[in-house]
Amino acid sequence: MESSSSSVSGFAPPGEGGIWVPISRPMADETVNVNEFQQLAKKILPKMHYDFYAGGSEDQHTLKENIEAFHRITLRPRVLTDVSRIDMSVSILGYRISAPVMIAPTARHKLAHPQGEIATARAAASSKTIMIVSYMSTCTVEEIAASCNAVRFLQLYVFKKRDITARMVKRAENSGYKAIVLTVDVPRLGRREADIKNRMISRQLENFKGSISTENKGSGIEALTSNLFDASVSWKDIEWLRSVTKLPILIKGILTSDDAVKAVEARVDGIIVSNHGGRQLDYTPATITVLEEVVHAVKGKIPILVDGGIRRGTDVFKALAFGAQAVLIGRPVIFGLAAKGEDGAKQVIEMLKNELETTMALSGCPTIKDITRSHVRTEHETLLQSML
Repeated sequence: MESSSSSVSGFAPPGEGGIWVPISRPMADETVNVNEFQQLAKKILPKMHYDFYAGGSEDQHTLKENIEAFHRITLRPRVLTDVSRIDMSVSILGYRISAPVMIAPTARHKLAHPQGEIATARAAASSKTIMIVSYMSTCTVEEIAASCNAVRFLQLYVFKKRDITARMVKRAENSGYKAIVLTVDVPRLGRREADIKNRMISRQLENFKGSISTENKGSGIEALTSNLFDASVSWKDIEWLRSVTKLPILIKGILTSDDAVKAVEARVDGIIVSNHGGRQLDYTPATITVLEEVVHAVKGKIPILVDGGIRRGTDVFKALAFGAQAVLIGRPVIFGLAAKGEDGAKQVIEMLKNELETTMALSGCPTIKDITRSHVRTEHETLLQSML
């Protein structure tokens, strides 16, 4: 029997004692997990814009592997632990957030929704988490800061015209941003074939009006990026960035223990293990598979965050078990924004938080600090165990 509400009523098959149990099932248009927002976004967005958000580089191997690698990790729950109260809160650079789920920097939110990054920022604020605002945002850093009261970081690329980058950092400082996230894996743009085929158009970004052209009318994002970004950026430029800001500096784009050690030596304040969502160099490893390598190299000296392929609360739990302090989510927030605006972006964050809370309870972990390496097992470890 179909009801007039957003659910379908019926009866489940008999359970214990042969009793038929009434149920209420969500209808097809009611989202119940993060993945469903991508399906909605694909129906709503123009193909060019959906492909821009969803696509990866070349064969998209890394894009797919980011998600698949989580599937190969199993959980090892503990039982008979008091989980009547679950505390998911964590502190990132001294700022307390409700759960270890932050918003990754993603570009051009107005392609997904007219309110753009302002809607995303409000979703982050209402979920009591941190948003890392993209350098390539479609709203200005000042507009985003004025939209709500929350902790925000600014993601940064270094332009060939260094004075433009330095001014952006100062604008972020003056607007109350709390940290700078330097993305280091884009000396040039990865080959994103969907954008090439679609001749992806980019409009002038408000942050750079009057300073430099960020507009492109179909010759390709790749050409635009090569004209703007400074491919000479190296480790010595961490000192340059430190000379223009007093804010903490995190590096985003680390995938090896070698670079993790160099980051510590450069005295950065945090590392984000990232392969740019599979949008840069294809056939790099899934981030979850190298997270532990980076954690061991850093030895607890600075916090480590991770992004890439997180679609479930169990994924968040696994990343924490391997040593991350928090995860960043990118595409799911964009798809939520496209589907349902600010509410959709918030629903994505809250879904992951709710799933994480359930995973913690069912794994016997009442607090984040209770999640340990012993709670997860890799595919290789499972194979070794079966051979014993």
